[in-house]
Amino acid sequence: ASKAPAGGKPPAGPELAKTADVPVGGGTVVKDKKVVVTQPESGTFKAFSAVCTHSGCLVAEVADGTINCPCHGSKYRVADASVADGPAPRPLAEEKITVTGNSITLG
Repeated sequence: ASKAPAGGKPPAGPELAKTADVPVGGGTVVKDKKVVVTQPESGTFKAFSAVCTHSGCLVAEVADGTINCPCHGSKYRVADASVADGPAPRPLAEEKITVTGNSITLG
């Protein structure tokens, strides 16, 4: 059973990650939710679709400041998911997340 956070409100949505699982300057890919969570600077968490805008593959990793797709080499910046290296035609779509304590949830 999951515990509701202080204040009695249930979490916004499914938990994606713990804050400790998302490195500063990097991120983590949550494949089953098709979301990538990044921490561009300490304490700032962002989430984006993990579906590459080039041909729909799932991005595989976050390394060296970029979110990387294995299919054709597209790279997206961890701060805003803008295209750092193509062939991706546009940024990854932003997802809404909530950070409560050390838990990052969708919504």
